[in-house]
Amino acid sequence: MAKILLIHGPNLNLLGQRETDIYGDLSLEAINMAAKKQVEAADIELQTFQSNSESAIVDCVQQAKAAKVSLIVINPAAYTHTSVAIRDALLAVEIPFIEVHLSNPHRREPFRHHSYFSDIAEAVVAGFGADSYRYALDAAINTITNKESR
Repeated sequence: MAKILLIHGPNLNLLGQRETDIYGDLSLEAINMAAKKQVEAADIELQTFQSNSESAIVDCVQQAKAAKVSLIVINPAAYTHTSVAIRDALLAVEIPFIEVHLSNPHRREPFRHHSYFSDIAEAVVAGFGADSYRYALDAAINTITNKESR
């Protein structure tokens, strides 16, 4: 069975509580539950992971290869703009990934305009609130389904 790994970066454990005008009022648990239903309806397994720690995210990415993950969907959050370590882990495992963001980083502060991931991602989905995850997972499902039908 194909497998998608959904990774949430720092402070996303506070979704629904922090800056709801930017990030919306859905909790991370609600986003994960919707993601699980969406992916399992396509007969694909979903694993979710959240950490505020860069090293834990690197470890999770590295373990994805042994876990036979087909595709990663990642919201690196603040690490988008700072983490060469997570970028290098994604390159090392050679698992395709989609970068996702709740807000549109290009409509925010200038330091948020640069991503260490966009140039190596299969796609970037941003600015649609919680729907960004739904759209990214639709793309992941389509990518996996199209690859399997070849």
